[in-house]
Amino acid sequence: MIKDLIFYFYGYVVFFYSMGLIISYVILMWLAEIGIFRKKRGPLSLYTKQIIDTSPYTPGVSVIAPAYNEERTIVDNVKSLLGQDYPSFEVIIVNDGSTDKTLDLLIKNFSLVEVPFAYVEYIRTKPYRRLFKSTDAEYHRLIVVDKENGGTKADAVNAGLNASSYPYFINTDVDCILARDAISQCIIPILQSDEVIAVSGIMATSNGCKVEKGQMIEQRPPHKPCALFQTLEYMRSFLVGKMGWSRINAMPNVSGGYGLFDKKIVMSAGGYSGDSFAEDMDMIIRMVGYCCDFNRKYRIVQVPAVACWTEVPPNIRVLYRQRVRWGRGLIETFARHRRFLFNRKYKQLGMVTLPYVFTFELLAPLIEFVGFLVFVYQAFTGAVNWTSALVIFLGLYTFCFMLSLVVMFNDYTLGGSFPKLRSYLWVTGAALLEPFLYHPLTVIFSLKGYWNYLFKKQAVWGAMSRKGFSDSNDKKEEVKVAPVAAGHTTSGNMEGGAS
Repeated sequence: MIKDLIFYFYGYVVFFYSMGLIISYVILMWLAEIGIFRKKRGPLSLYTKQIIDTSPYTPGVSVIAPAYNEERTIVDNVKSLLGQDYPSFEVIIVNDGSTDKTLDLLIKNFSLVEVPFAYVEYIRTKPYRRLFKSTDAEYHRLIVVDKENGGTKADAVNAGLNASSYPYFINTDVDCILARDAISQCIIPILQSDEVIAVSGIMATSNGCKVEKGQMIEQRPPHKPCALFQTLEYMRSFLVGKMGWSRINAMPNVSGGYGLFDKKIVMSAGGYSGDSFAEDMDMIIRMVGYCCDFNRKYRIVQVPAVACWTEVPPNIRVLYRQRVRWGRGLIETFARHRRFLFNRKYKQLGMVTLPYVFTFELLAPLIEFVGFLVFVYQAFTGAVNWTSALVIFLGLYTFCFMLSLVVMFNDYTLGGSFPKLRSYLWVTGAALLEPFLYHPLTVIFSLKGYWNYLFKKQAVWGAMSRKGFSDSNDKKEEVKVAPVAAGHTTSGNMEGGAS
């Protein structure tokens, strides 16, 4: 009797939890649509571009990209980062103790020489070794910082911050392909308001795209299932999740793959946490905490423009390592910053964002897994009303599919991931199969991350397989590199229980 009562009660918990999740999705979709149609961005207008190029008030930007054992792709990747169409920027490559020919190739291909530099360790990192600049005027914007390996991307970014010159910086990965107007698109909110402390640009997946010499030649959807599911996931994260949160100034994070930040605020907040496995969310929490502690107005903005293409895990093995790390990072972040939760002092972050992420992202894998076990038990004991169960399932499945269609519509109208409409047929197929094939795996991987944290399993970043971008990704041999230069999450990815 007690057992049946517990199952009965849990059924109601799952029902109301799912309804709350659906309602939150509808609200986020509504907020995202307002943000997209009010701030619709395509190519910059000639007037806007002229203002950015000629105004003496246009701020300089430092592009910081850590590199660890990237010898196969480092030359093309650096040329891609240097290809920004922006009047005042520098590219800082942080060689994070590479053991291959990464540094040698940089020196050879970009005519680098070691120069004296007054390196001030504003943020403590693993020891700094030396700094290189180019003797070739074509590469005058390039700076290479050589340091001992710190084990995390955060440590390398902090070293880049210590060596940077400009008041704003972009945190990206050396393997990312940036749109030529990426900085210009993301600097606009900062020019419009001095309250903006961080700007997120849309990230798209590069798997399947044609890239030559570090430049995006043709945007194509990946045909391999693992990368295709993540393509949909990224669209949903940025075009519904982050756009919706941005509308009410409640962004949960700015992805470590691409984001523009106010350097003064980041450094005042202590820089990136060198031991964090979710450094992007951790950084935003501490930036907002700093602003609230000192009564500084702030805004964190998502712009509806593709700023970056990134290579996502191409197979289940690599996806497993990434999502276990993300799961560990999420629970670690809440343990570290629990004082912010339901704390009115921290405004939307404390009263809206973190309660939502805790309820519908952190707890979601646990509720789903227990719910599945309960359902299996009740199915074997004959306690399931199959007609009602089928109706509920079809309702949730239809809602999730419609959500994906809205995301794809927004992406296409913004000129985002793919220029050809037929390319979205592949993503539509992923939307139909995601609840059965992809989503259960992400639930299991997240739970493994929780397990590792709770039972203090040794935290390692592992290896990340990359194919590189010198040619079409489908033809390139995989490269093993440490994800110290590739860690980013898509918190707010709408991976909750109903999906």
